[in-house]
Amino acid sequence: MLEPEITAEVFVQQRQQSNPPLVLDVREPWEFNTASLPGSLLMPMGEVASRAHQELDPDQPIVVLCHHGARSLSVTMWLREQGFEHVQSLAGGIDRWSRVIDPAVPRY
Repeated sequence: MLEPEITAEVFVQQRQQSNPPLVLDVREPWEFNTASLPGSLLMPMGEVASRAHQELDPDQPIVVLCHHGARSLSVTMWLREQGFEHVQSLAGGIDRWSRVIDPAVPRY
């Protein structure tokens, strides 16, 4: 099975491939509206249990994103328990993404 976390540096390479992972953003709507990655699916952490099995493909690679990586790691582990084997948490969250990959993404 994949490591539970993926670094921003590895993820940026995956995003450039022909079939990139789905970005699952588990932050709150105000956070998403403040800073987000293009093509992300917003599913606040509190809604994941009720929406995951209807909206996510367990066979699709998924990278879970939050502010600093704690919520996304928690959601990643829960999804893995539900049979989603190709899911990873973005280490450091969107904050690290803004610092090391794309400074145009606002920090908050």
